[in-house]
Amino acid sequence: MLDHVAHFVPHIDAASSALETLGFTLTPFSAHSHRSEPGGPLVPAGAGNRCVILERGYLEIVTPTGDTPHAGQLRAAIKRYSGAHLIAFGTAAPEADHARIRKSGFDPLPPVSLQRQIGTESGEGTVRFTVVRVPPGTMPEGRIQFCRHHTPELVWQERWLDHPNRAAALTSVILCVPDAREAAQRFARYTGLLAQVSGSVWRIDTARGRLLFLDRDTLHRRLDVVPPSLPWIAGYMLESADIAATGDYLRNAGVSVHVLGSRRLMVKLPAAVGGIMIFEPKSSGALNFD
Repeated sequence: MLDHVAHFVPHIDAASSALETLGFTLTPFSAHSHRSEPGGPLVPAGAGNRCVILERGYLEIVTPTGDTPHAGQLRAAIKRYSGAHLIAFGTAAPEADHARIRKSGFDPLPPVSLQRQIGTESGEGTVRFTVVRVPPGTMPEGRIQFCRHHTPELVWQERWLDHPNRAAALTSVILCVPDAREAAQRFARYTGLLAQVSGSVWRIDTARGRLLFLDRDTLHRRLDVVPPSLPWIAGYMLESADIAATGDYLRNAGVSVHVLGSRRLMVKLPAAVGGIMIFEPKSSGALNFD
């Protein structure tokens, strides 16, 4: 299932302000730490984040904060473009996913234990999760990984689920790639799921959420968007609990809204965040790009 999408940004204050204008409630800033090997010391990762926690899934805004290999990877990605660079699939068995993707022809890195401190209404807690990744460049679209949450109750805190724009769930990720078929079939091997095609768009449906793969011409024709480079994680779709209220909120905030079919609303995100965001009503079905 789709767990979360992460933007890599150079200035987290500017990105946070832009998302708050769009009507999102953000978590406080939190610095990341990790263990590079099982049982090893906990060290700063050189990055930190703020999140938009949804009822299902979430958005992460990540920025480099130090001089570490991880921070260097973030800066290299940001140099290509500011925007979404990470797609995380939720898993209950990261070790099994590690073994499966190895058998599928990938060369996964050892599972990594990550953690960060987070405030709660009764004090402070430690968010812990395990991540399975492949080496940088293996998936040219970005950092594509599996994530197991060990402390979901600390991530999905009730106080962060209420967004004035009525966003409720992460439902799709849109990837603009040179060859939609190749990318979809590679992601199918990576996820163990089926890739399907409809017209010029390839898709993979997960247990919760879907991936949409399209080329530059299709993206431009249907959404009037030009990628800053290829491949590009162009953006994502969010389910709204009340699409009329979403539209009213965005327009009252001075946000330019593009109306698509089936009552969907597209926002071209400010440069501080990067990419596009499409709000959709419940049970709206697949977006037709043809």
